[in-house]
Amino acid sequence: MDRVGDPGKKSSQFGMTENNQNSRLEAFCDAVFAIALTLLIIDIRIPATKEISSAGELWLALRHMIPAISAFVLSFTIIFITWVNHHNSLKLINKSSPGFIYANALLLLTVVFVPFPTSMMGEYLLTDQLAPAAFLYNATLALQAMAWIFISHSAIKKRLTKNAQAASIIQRNGKFGYFAFALYSLFSVLSLCFPLSISIITAISWAFWLMYGIGVKQEEI
Repeated sequence: MDRVGDPGKKSSQFGMTENNQNSRLEAFCDAVFAIALTLLIIDIRIPATKEISSAGELWLALRHMIPAISAFVLSFTIIFITWVNHHNSLKLINKSSPGFIYANALLLLTVVFVPFPTSMMGEYLLTDQLAPAAFLYNATLALQAMAWIFISHSAIKKRLTKNAQAASIIQRNGKFGYFAFALYSLFSVLSLCFPLSISIITAISWAFWLMYGIGVKQEEI
């Protein structure tokens, strides 16, 4: 148990230590992630204008909601994976800089924007108007990858990592960011011609990232 008045480890009322410069940043980011996840569910509802007079009509209404539910599950998975990656990244970093903070802000911008293209995807998934929704969805993911590139670059450039091993992991994550940026930028362009196919491939890619994340053993720093 910490001694009262120990100057080396002062604790705030929220249990965060003052010697971790990123404690407030991480708490703020966690709150934004939680809000974004909550916003996703808002559009998952049967329209109030739709009259349901039997169990059969309710089943039919639920079937019509499958595209919206599918988009919700995909976006929930994306935001959750992003949160896990962000959480793990901040464990490797014990300092901060203005560039690092603004790079995080760009990441949060993409996270809170996800519910909008998700709503569009849910509404237009099986229609001829899907292309703009699929384009915007993948463009958002490309911008999110760019944010990861900026986060990794600022952490390496300003030497914000705990040690050399942590810096190596952050640098590797930055390379993943370049790959993801190229991939989802390509998907954005292709979605204008093949919106449904690209939407399915986008979902498959994130299923892969989820399986990959589950299988990766967390490295001790």
